[in-house]
Amino acid sequence: MKIMKNLIWVAFLLLPFQNGIAQTITEVKGYAPAYVGQKIELYEIEDYFSMRESLLATTMVGTDSSFSFQFYNTKTQKILVKSGKNKGFLYIQPEAKYQVFVPEKSAYDPYREQGNQIEISFFNLDSTDINYKILSFDKWINNFLGYYFPTKKMNGAEFVSKLEEFKSNVEKAYASDTSLFFKTYVKYSIASLDDIQFVGSRNRYEKFDFYINGLPVVYESDIYMNYLSSFYENALGRLEMEVNNRVYLGLLKNSPSLIMRALADEYTLRPVGPSDPKKKQFPANTKLRELIMIKALAEVFYSSDYPQTNIINVLDSVANHSIFKSNGVIARNLIYRLTELVPGAKAPDFALISTKGDLRSLTNYSKKHLYIQVLDPTSKETATELELLQVIYQKYKGDVHFISVFEKKEKMTKKQKEYIDALPWEKFFVDADDSFLQQYHVKTFPTYILLDGLGYVVNAPALGPKPNGNRITIDKIFFDIKKINELEK
Repeated sequence: MKIMKNLIWVAFLLLPFQNGIAQTITEVKGYAPAYVGQKIELYEIEDYFSMRESLLATTMVGTDSSFSFQFYNTKTQKILVKSGKNKGFLYIQPEAKYQVFVPEKSAYDPYREQGNQIEISFFNLDSTDINYKILSFDKWINNFLGYYFPTKKMNGAEFVSKLEEFKSNVEKAYASDTSLFFKTYVKYSIASLDDIQFVGSRNRYEKFDFYINGLPVVYESDIYMNYLSSFYENALGRLEMEVNNRVYLGLLKNSPSLIMRALADEYTLRPVGPSDPKKKQFPANTKLRELIMIKALAEVFYSSDYPQTNIINVLDSVANHSIFKSNGVIARNLIYRLTELVPGAKAPDFALISTKGDLRSLTNYSKKHLYIQVLDPTSKETATELELLQVIYQKYKGDVHFISVFEKKEKMTKKQKEYIDALPWEKFFVDADDSFLQQYHVKTFPTYILLDGLGYVVNAPALGPKPNGNRITIDKIFFDIKKINELEK
């Protein structure tokens, strides 16, 4: 028994180690009086092109409004703080301890049904912490722009002179700082100032040579990735016609290699330096070129000029075979983003408990189209929508399944409950953070979704019972479905 206890103790000591590397713990604790009794969550951002999030930690806000997180963290990064539908952010460092205040929302922001952006406040923030540095630098930039930017039109030469002086002062101020993350933040904040149009500003190729060419791709920096995304916006549209044609032919052949070779002829994506594939040494900018290829293909996914299936095939090839792990992650995440709820994509399965206690999933609604209404039961608009829907339901219930999903509300009136209970189709109530709302990307109410009998997306969002801008309602779609079904019979 003593030996077993010793083994358990040794195993416990080894928990913070993986692959021989010690994992560091970051702590976030604080107060959230507006969220007492509610869940609060921390998310990291997997990449800044897909903006896909993954859960880092979760806890409950205590009755005294306090909460506390402890989790493994090995890098400086931006994380999201969520509770209910509200969301804010902070930066974290390995082994750091943070005390924060999470507000309900700014007093100056109107209430938004889909949630509000909130500003996290800090207690006792150390001057060496990444948040302190970024907040101080942002204040410096804002003060500079607030004072000198209004003079740009009246005296462009003076603005240019003051901007150059500001850049010089920034460089001197942070010359001895050893944080790569912070220096990246500073560099690409300055880069965004160069995007201001003024006499003497850098042209596109000069910006490329100064801010991008031959430099590392800093995947974990939000400001770097945002700058990169902006710089390469509409990348395929910028290409010369001959290069664009070769990219298109490579896409038709489902060949990332052919597309990469074509893109190498674009100045801002050209290879720099020697290459030795056997030693897995590639010219500088190869990683960048593949990354921009991924972004460019995702940008044109919804364009009728490019075949969607081929784009997914190329991204899938990169996701599974890229020599650059981070590019593979981004390609995989973008496939997820591009195929989620787009027409023709397989709809995510769900598990819902009806008001009668029946467990339902997507397979329960096969053979016929499924029309999902996601509604706020306390909204006056909901009653009007449901009244119109009942008329449509009677006309098409033989061809279309109807289900209503309501977000749970504490203050439902007796009349509202009775009205919902009387609906002739299945009803479900879900919490605000239910996975169904996340999987089907419900941000506002009402939201309508139409799936076919095999569980593939027809429209998301779909039309509702009220006319859209073209004076068409879901009735027109159902009429066509019914007509097709009759012809098939």
